[in-house]
Amino acid sequence: MKRIHKERDRLLRRVSRVTGLTGVAAALACLLVPGTLSGVVLLGAAAAVAAVGAFVFLATQRGSVVLGGAAVLSAIAAIALIGAEGGADPVALAAISSIAGVAAASTAIPVIVRRHGIALAVTFAISIVVPLCVLALTGAPVGAPILAAVAGWLACGAMGVWIDRAIARTAERIAEVGRAHEAERLASELEAQQRQDARVLHDTVLATLSLLAHSGVGVGPGALRQQAGDDARLLRLLRLGAPLDSGASSMFSPERDDDTLGTTFESVRQRFARMGLDVSWHGAGQLVLPRDTLDALLGALGECLENVRRHSGVTEADVTVTDDEQTVRAMVSDAGTGFEPAHVDGARLGFAESVVGRLTSVGGRARVFSSPGAGTTVMLEVPKP
Repeated sequence: MKRIHKERDRLLRRVSRVTGLTGVAAALACLLVPGTLSGVVLLGAAAAVAAVGAFVFLATQRGSVVLGGAAVLSAIAAIALIGAEGGADPVALAAISSIAGVAAASTAIPVIVRRHGIALAVTFAISIVVPLCVLALTGAPVGAPILAAVAGWLACGAMGVWIDRAIARTAERIAEVGRAHEAERLASELEAQQRQDARVLHDTVLATLSLLAHSGVGVGPGALRQQAGDDARLLRLLRLGAPLDSGASSMFSPERDDDTLGTTFESVRQRFARMGLDVSWHGAGQLVLPRDTLDALLGALGECLENVRRHSGVTEADVTVTDDEQTVRAMVSDAGTGFEPAHVDGARLGFAESVVGRLTSVGGRARVFSSPGAGTTVMLEVPKP
């Protein structure tokens, strides 16, 4: 059974319990009015009414149709005792109306939703016919008590149906919201994967093609062959269905599986040394990070160094790595031509996705400090686990 159906049944039983016990309390209050009943009959009627309350409570606690039927039978016994002596007394008739129209009728609230049609019909007939016969035999008026009983059963049945349908409509709305959320989640994951694909392709295959288009200016044939070989291995992995950004990028071979930053930084330094950029490393060298955070930091770092190599006009760069209890920072600096950050197109894939996008995906950020003729410094930050 779905959770919402369980909650519905619990709510119906609670409403039935409150309604039934209210009818029992009203009947007992009527019996306590002086002169309504006397002696043994009063005790017997009070005990029967109390039994109605006990059976209503147990039936709504356990969801038992049998206990609900016992509550109806107890109600009939109470009506018979009250009608036998109370006769036409208005207070006695009010007690009978409370028992038949509220206490006994409350059992219809959960029963009608559970589609126990036979049990509902039988208990309804008994709770109407028996009081009618008892009142007729005692000579008491039957109009008001029977009208109260019928109205109570109809009201309780309508309440149960209304609650059931209201919860069903709510469940449909929740399901619609869930489907919309699932569709949005899938769309977000697809967009994230496409952006991730674009980052890696920009940093690998497109970078190599750009070098080839410029005849490998500034890069030795051996370094160019090695980079092209790394890209070829990456493409083979993609053809076999491997994830596109699972640690493979332009700065180290797809087969590498380093766990510490020190070893991976060295591979980055060696790669750019082959490309003609001398990278000097400073600061921490052995910092363990989660794999996705490490990939994001190294991917962004590699793109920054690639920008230095291609755009700064210098052959040297400095990378300073620091950390505290919460953050790892990598600062990439060069003394090149510099630029005006405000004039850079924010839609350019290189910085927007390969640097900012990568770091944002793991909770990090990137800041650029540069001006024409004064070099460039990029601060990369990622959180520690």
